[in-house]
Amino acid sequence: MSKFLSRETLSGTWGTVLLPLRPDDTIDRPRLLDELDVLAAAGLDGVYAHGTAGEFHELDDDEFQQVNELVAERFAGRPVQIGAGHMSARACLRRVAMARAVEPGAIQVTLPDWVPLSRSEVLTFLERAAEVADPVPLVLYNPPHAKTQVGPDEYAVLAERLPALIGMKVAGGDPAWYAEITGKAGDLALFVAGHTLATGTELGAKGSYSNIAALNPTGAMAWQRLIRSDGAAARDVERRIARFFAEYVAPLQAEGYSNPALDKFLAHVGGWADLGTRIRWPYRSVDEAYALRLRPIARADLPELFPDAR
Repeated sequence: MSKFLSRETLSGTWGTVLLPLRPDDTIDRPRLLDELDVLAAAGLDGVYAHGTAGEFHELDDDEFQQVNELVAERFAGRPVQIGAGHMSARACLRRVAMARAVEPGAIQVTLPDWVPLSRSEVLTFLERAAEVADPVPLVLYNPPHAKTQVGPDEYAVLAERLPALIGMKVAGGDPAWYAEITGKAGDLALFVAGHTLATGTELGAKGSYSNIAALNPTGAMAWQRLIRSDGAAARDVERRIARFFAEYVAPLQAEGYSNPALDKFLAHVGGWADLGTRIRWPYRSVDEAYALRLRPIARADLPELFPDAR
């Protein structure tokens, strides 16, 4: 599907594939294909399937591979990553093998989640995942809610012992955290939360698997260009993003809505594809009407993220 990525080439703003769902929770293939067309035209540095926002934890293997094949076909020759994470180590390895079959640029994996891993077990798991993925490289997806948190010292070991590991997908941290992680993790590509990309880039991040691309993929790329050309203006956008999230997203999070629900909600606020806000049972979906009410507010507060609306 694409040339394999490396620690040197993995960078930029990547957009996630979200799953439009019918009322019976099946994947709406025509709407998914339309979404892929929009993502392909947005100029993103790459796209990835089966992140948290893609509800990978709710897919069976047949659905998983169907999405892989659609993405592989639509983005042939372009940078793509496939998430093969799973709560079970064996299921994760099975999905790594399935993802390898479509030859993505990299495969994202999570650590087994029911019982936390020791440091040696983290290495053992990733070594086996790399064997199954070979020759496709790996990216470790280690979000804040993961039971096993990988710290800077561990990344130093992984960077040295696992050439197949090219990057990490983490939330980010304060300047002291960035100094430690960039000092110890060698040349692993550091990817952080999309809404902190301006400050993250200044502190050493190479890119983002972006929730801002979920809001509007074209706008996320416009912001990335601003980050690279005018740091002060980009940081101002980041401050306004934080204010928008604090006012409109954090209350939903406090009410118990899941991260996939919030990402679908942001996409519906952005209105760039016919995705809706529905996520799979038993998780609650945010009311579409609320997202629609916020569309003009988002455009007024964050015009840089909606360049096509100007």
